[in-house]
Amino acid sequence: GREAAGLHEMGIYEHLDLVYDNKMLGEGPEFETRLSKFYVNLYGRMDDTQKKIWDAHYVPILEEFKTSKWAGEDLAQWKYNRYMRDYLGTIQSVDDGVGQVLDYLKRNGLEENTLVVYTSDQGFYLGEHGWFDKRFMYEESFRTPILMRFPKKIKAGTVVDQMVQNLDFAPTFLDLAQVPIPKDMQGESLVPLMGGEAPKDWRDAIYYTYYEYPSEHNVNRHYGVRTDRYKLIHFYYEVDQWELYDLEKDPQEMHNVYGNPEYGDIQEQMHKKLEEVRLKYKDSDANNKSFLDEYLQARKDG
Repeated sequence: GREAAGLHEMGIYEHLDLVYDNKMLGEGPEFETRLSKFYVNLYGRMDDTQKKIWDAHYVPILEEFKTSKWAGEDLAQWKYNRYMRDYLGTIQSVDDGVGQVLDYLKRNGLEENTLVVYTSDQGFYLGEHGWFDKRFMYEESFRTPILMRFPKKIKAGTVVDQMVQNLDFAPTFLDLAQVPIPKDMQGESLVPLMGGEAPKDWRDAIYYTYYEYPSEHNVNRHYGVRTDRYKLIHFYYEVDQWELYDLEKDPQEMHNVYGNPEYGDIQEQMHKKLEEVRLKYKDSDANNKSFLDEYLQARKDG
């Protein structure tokens, strides 16, 4: 029931690039991959000192790989293991950096009155569904990490269950700085949530849209709405498909129940909610197509 999910190019087995994603640049046909030239360009941006440090780490791994003769599923397992080591090492360095920032604030007497926000653009697939990267509205990439530390307003251990979006950040920062929030900003200040209680009129659904197609990983254009329990997704243009998920019964979104008579009322309610949020955020298929046409033309023009 997930036709569109099978059309992407982000499968670890099929699409994880040995050179670009695993940093294995050697001589021979196995290293002449679809994306190897992009890695060469990135590597070329380093200075000699950086290359020396980089090579000291990756050349021994490359030499070991060349003697291993991995193939098929064994190769996929090796690529996944290497990918995860690099990914988790990167996350470790981010965590170390956050610690340095917090230590600085404490040493300089700034921690009580400084808001620290730890977040990202989207979540990331680390092998779930056999994928890497992000882009889809499915939970693994749809859900985004967010931690906030602000002793002056947020009690340690506070957990906020209300639905928030990245477009809430700007209004929040302006609100804390006591700067008027422009009316054309579509987000909401998170300050009222910092005390652990939500306003009665807080949003009951969040919206998502992705329209960068055809482009990297070839994830088809789609938009959708999520409530506390259900999610409705519409893939459009190239693939016209609707998907509906009951996140309480099916948290991994493996069973599309769109068109299932048992969910008829829910499906109707979710369509109405989707229309509401698209109207609120002034989004439409026509807007997305216009933006995409401009984007693709700009890429052609360099």
